[in-house]
Amino acid sequence: MSHPMVDVRGVHKSYGPLEVLRGVDLQVQPGEVTVVLGPSGSGKSTLLRSINHLEKIDRGYVRIDGELIGYRRAGDRLFELKEREILRQRTHIGFVFQSFNLFPHLTVRQNVTEAPISAQRRPRAEVERLADLLIEQVGLGDKAGAYPRQLSGGQQQRVAIARALALRPKVVLFDEPTSALDPELVGEVLEAMKSLAGSGTTMIVVTHEIGFAREVADTVVFMDDGRIVEQGPPSQVLDDPRHDRTRAFLSKVL
Repeated sequence: MSHPMVDVRGVHKSYGPLEVLRGVDLQVQPGEVTVVLGPSGSGKSTLLRSINHLEKIDRGYVRIDGELIGYRRAGDRLFELKEREILRQRTHIGFVFQSFNLFPHLTVRQNVTEAPISAQRRPRAEVERLADLLIEQVGLGDKAGAYPRQLSGGQQQRVAIARALALRPKVVLFDEPTSALDPELVGEVLEAMKSLAGSGTTMIVVTHEIGFAREVADTVVFMDDGRIVEQGPPSQVLDDPRHDRTRAFLSKVL
């Protein structure tokens, strides 16, 4: 039996006395889409940031495609990797943020090609061909030479998706990718994400878009107070939740 693409085991994270993650276990199989729901402050974004070691966890571990992230094991102890090695690992983990985080002084094409060329040392010609293909796939083929300031928020977020994919990542993490967008722009970003899901990309998506979860997710996870309260297929979690806290949350957002 193959191992999960993403394997989160017993992850704890605190900020001083505030315990944000309280022993989270999550497994995502290759090619699956997992959508994480929950109220603000439930630990969703911290979980994503722990998966690619933007947050150092206090206990537990994360593996991507069988590789321990952020640490190496020596006997029964874990030792944090050097920053250079952590950065190498992150190039295999795409991350799409709420706020786009595009380089304002670079064109769309340059934003997409920068990391594969500089961080992964891939040949420029190969990366540029892939970048043009990805930019076309997210519906921005006519904007490759534009700068972020010349794009709408929805267009910028689609560039951010293309940029994440240019790294040829093993998994793509989305942290509320539509929450900073005007309502009329949300649909175009969700369509790009649906297309990506259909291509077999492993995805973990933190979102409040219940329709997207229902249509695209293989697994829906509901988090509250730093724990996974419930998880299962959308038909079960969204339509027939077993936990009172899940029912209470969904009654407010559906």
